[in-house]
Amino acid sequence: MLELIATILLSLATLGIAWSGYQAARWNGRQAQEYAQANASRSLANRSDTDGDQERTQDLLEFNQWLQFRTANEQSLADAYEQRFRPGFRSAFEAWLAQDPLSNPAAARSPFQVPEYRVAALEKSDRLEREAAEHFDDAREATENTDKYVLTSVFFASVLFFAGISMRFLWQRMRVAVLVLATFTLIYGVVQIATLPIL
Repeated sequence: MLELIATILLSLATLGIAWSGYQAARWNGRQAQEYAQANASRSLANRSDTDGDQERTQDLLEFNQWLQFRTANEQSLADAYEQRFRPGFRSAFEAWLAQDPLSNPAAARSPFQVPEYRVAALEKSDRLEREAAEHFDDAREATENTDKYVLTSVFFASVLFFAGISMRFLWQRMRVAVLVLATFTLIYGVVQIATLPIL
C-alpha cells in the first residue's frame, strides 16, 4: 500500500513539474515579448518627441519673427511669416488673434497658451509612452508568474524526493511520516498551480 501511494505521488509530482515547466516557459516568452514591445514603443516615443520638439521650436521661431515684423509695422513681412505657419499652429494662432491680444489684457500671452495649440508628434509620443508603460507592467507580471511556476516546480521536486526516499526507510512510521509530508507538499503545489494564471 505504501509503495502504491509513493508511486501515485511520484506520478502526480512528475505531471506537476511538467505543467509548471511548460507554463514557466510560456510566461517567460510572454515576458520577452512584452519587454520588446515596451522598448519599441519607447523608441518610437523618443523619435516622436524629438519631431514634436522640432515642430514646437519652428512654431516659436516663426511666431517670434511674425511678432517682430508686426510690431515694427512691416505688415508684408509679417504676412509672409504667417503664411509659413504650419496648419497645426495656424488654428492656435487664429484662436489667439480672436482674443484680440494686442488690446485685451485678459487674452492669452501667446498662441502657445491657448487650448487649440497642439503638436501631433508630442501627443503621439505621450500615447506611445503610455503603451510602453503598459507593456512594461505586463512584462513584469509575466516575470512574476514565471517565478511562481518555477517555485511550484521546486515543491513538486520535493515531492519526488520525499516519495522516492520513503521506501528506503525500514521503520514503518518513518515511511508513513515521509509520505504524509510528500502528500502535503503535493497538495500545496496543486493549490498553487490552481491559483496561478494559465497562458
